[in-house]
Amino acid sequence: MVDESGAEKTKRLVGFKGNLEKKVEQLETELKDAQAMLETVNSILLEKGFKHPQITKNSSIQEASPKQEITPETGYSAEPLTTPDNVVPLNAATGELLAILHTSENSLRVLPAEDKKFNVNTPPFAQFLVERVLVKMQERDSELARAGQLSTDRIFSYNILREGDTIHEILIKNIGAERLKELRSSIRWTLEKMYEKMQSKDQ
Repeated sequence: MVDESGAEKTKRLVGFKGNLEKKVEQLETELKDAQAMLETVNSILLEKGFKHPQITKNSSIQEASPKQEITPETGYSAEPLTTPDNVVPLNAATGELLAILHTSENSLRVLPAEDKKFNVNTPPFAQFLVERVLVKMQERDSELARAGQLSTDRIFSYNILREGDTIHEILIKNIGAERLKELRSSIRWTLEKMYEKMQSKDQ
């Protein structure tokens, strides 16, 4: 029979074990985030020679909302695209089509492949693409605007349109040439990781 001091020691060890498990989980999450950022930076460096398609002024694109929330499906608006010169396919390393990018003047529209049902709750969509890429870009521009270095109508903004939890399209405004490269890489990496998770669930 365990005496009282032994029981207290066991209780403390159990508590300590729980704290260690939480710490390990936290470190694993931080490691994954760091690896994600590293892969994105590597992709950007590899694509330094990437020449984005010519951007025309008559391209049709819905203006993104200045809000940073993911909008409900009631905000959905499908608009036909007739500018093939501004179409960029996003493929996984396996060659699988993930999405199509449509660029217009200073804006970007992301349309997932028709056979892909990307869920907004599938990592690393919210954790990486939204919080660490889109939100950060918007915050940087907001700071510049407060400092008088950027007009408010030039602040980066995005709008995520969905049907239920399924991503229908992503509309992004005020991107700039350099951000287009970073966004293209970040979106491709995010969708590829989401697709891998979708595949593993189906097996």
